[in-house]
Amino acid sequence: MPPAAAPRLKLRLTPAAETAVRAGHPWVFDRSIRDQNRPGEPGEIAVLYDRRNDFLALGFYDPGSPIRVRLLHTGKPATLDSAWWHRRLHEALSRRDSLFTSPPDPHATDGYRLINGESDGWPGLVLDRYATTLVLKLYAVAWLPRLGEIIPLLREALPWARALVLRLSRNLIETARNDHHTTEGFLFSEDSPPRDTVVFLENGLQFEADVRHGQKTGFFLDQRENRARVGSLASGRHVLNTFSFSGGFSLYAARGGARSVTDLDLSEHALASARRNFALNHHAFPQIAACPHLTIQADAFAWLARPPDQLFDLIIVDPPSLARRESERAGALDAYSRLQTSALARLRPGGILVAASCSAHVDEEEFFSVVRRAARATGRPFQELWTSTHAPDHPATFKEARYLKSIALAETHAPRPRPRSGS
Repeated sequence: MPPAAAPRLKLRLTPAAETAVRAGHPWVFDRSIRDQNRPGEPGEIAVLYDRRNDFLALGFYDPGSPIRVRLLHTGKPATLDSAWWHRRLHEALSRRDSLFTSPPDPHATDGYRLINGESDGWPGLVLDRYATTLVLKLYAVAWLPRLGEIIPLLREALPWARALVLRLSRNLIETARNDHHTTEGFLFSEDSPPRDTVVFLENGLQFEADVRHGQKTGFFLDQRENRARVGSLASGRHVLNTFSFSGGFSLYAARGGARSVTDLDLSEHALASARRNFALNHHAFPQIAACPHLTIQADAFAWLARPPDQLFDLIIVDPPSLARRESERAGALDAYSRLQTSALARLRPGGILVAASCSAHVDEEEFFSVVRRAARATGRPFQELWTSTHAPDHPATFKEARYLKSIALAETHAPRPRPRSGS
């Protein structure tokens, strides 16, 4: 942070950047700054002005990032004091008030996103809930010196929380350790010892989340609604869940009356997590206990490309991001095409393909077009059941935030398998 006597950091933007800010885009890139009154320090608040020298916005400044400013406030001048931050937090939390229910509701959910970064007005910060554990993940250096302010704010607003875990993006780990003496781990916990693995509810199903070491913040909360959609389609079907991770789609399919579910993943650690998730729900749901759960440890690309020796009625293809930068976009589109073609070759007549992408550099229509072309190339008639993007607790208010998309296609000429008795 700058010395106390330093003048406020003031920036003027290019006309194009002014227009983008007024339209609601939350980032100002380095090339968009026309001039500034002094060098800025990582994380300090910058004041942005337009070409007429009128106030435009406030934001976090980061001289080491191409995203030079992450915006906090636009419109009229404001003071970002404790009352302002309190209001900003409660605005985000109130958006979730009516989305989820609690026990004894049979569809209770206590695993969801509370703050979704820029789209909730908290640029570079994500907060997820897993039962009574909170996971705070930071992507921007500006938050590191402010942890002492954030923790009491969260504890006051969320008094039911028994633990708060800090997670950091890879680019922040060294800076956090060297410049702020901060490392990943529990910021507080009422449990002794603190629990790395937390069990939470999602639409009445129990799942485990590794809140300290698991991917993202411990679980893929963003696919909740698509998992529920798969569950509604699974009755009487043999289901293949590729890139299955901890078996979320499979568990919903089993509860929905699937005849069998098969998880395919390269990681034995992930498959073991899927088996534990099934065990968590055996006693609560007879249809889960009755559904054979098979696991295959293999590279999904290679396994799907083999000549099919088994057909399935419902196949889910949800790989990790295949384009982490724009230069990988063309390769990702080709990979998505190969995946859908291989999966469709394993789809039994009358079957359903559910395809998803979390690659931000592949937009919705590009991805949907790839899947539709692969289906047309089979010569089989398919009906589109849905396309979907972000769930309400994962709002995406600008282009770069819109990474998630899914599409479901059902072959139309063959009858569905008859559901088994009692499903």
